[in-house]
Amino acid sequence: MKRRADLRYERKLWLSGLQAVAGVDEAGVGPMAGPVVAAAVIFAPETFIKGVYDSKQVPAPRREELYGLIVQHARAVAVGVAEVAEIDRVNIYHATQAACARAVAALSVKPEHVLIDGRPVRRLELPQTPIVGGDRRCFCIAAASIIAKVTRDRMMCEWDRHYPGYGFARHKGYCTAEHLAAVARLGPSPIHRTSFAPVSAAAQLSLRFA
Repeated sequence: MKRRADLRYERKLWLSGLQAVAGVDEAGVGPMAGPVVAAAVIFAPETFIKGVYDSKQVPAPRREELYGLIVQHARAVAVGVAEVAEIDRVNIYHATQAACARAVAALSVKPEHVLIDGRPVRRLELPQTPIVGGDRRCFCIAAASIIAKVTRDRMMCEWDRHYPGYGFARHKGYCTAEHLAAVARLGPSPIHRTSFAPVSAAAQLSLRFA
């Protein structure tokens, strides 16, 4: 059976009389460089786009296509960002919470209910339902996953032009062997999360062999 996110969670809310149901997800919790990006998406009832699924399971060219379709068919789409300085200051959990709250606040349509992947967003003053594995089960969360991932990947490609040599356009800031070796060779860039242990370890190697 082909995997796909469906409308079961949205339909329960639509049938209760709600019209503005937002899906929320993030991209970039695990990397050792770059921001964390969250997205929020609202669709009109019964809107569905074939192929929308957990962004990590969708090939990059298809993600780009789906990004365009989501923006075209959604009632509202917004992103929220927490930059590296904030991640290092408050930690990745609180930075992610802030990014999700900013995405919801930036929507041009105020949600009546929020469906969110994983944990609840504590600073949201809206009814919400956290769904474990929501980006694989819930259509609007999967759509938010794709918006967040494509937005962040584009940002990392831009940072690659500003800070060449680290390979940001390829690994998007994740802890690959190539990335760790680059930090050991060049030292951390301004978009590296210095609070993350792999960055600190690679930076120590850089100092040792300087």
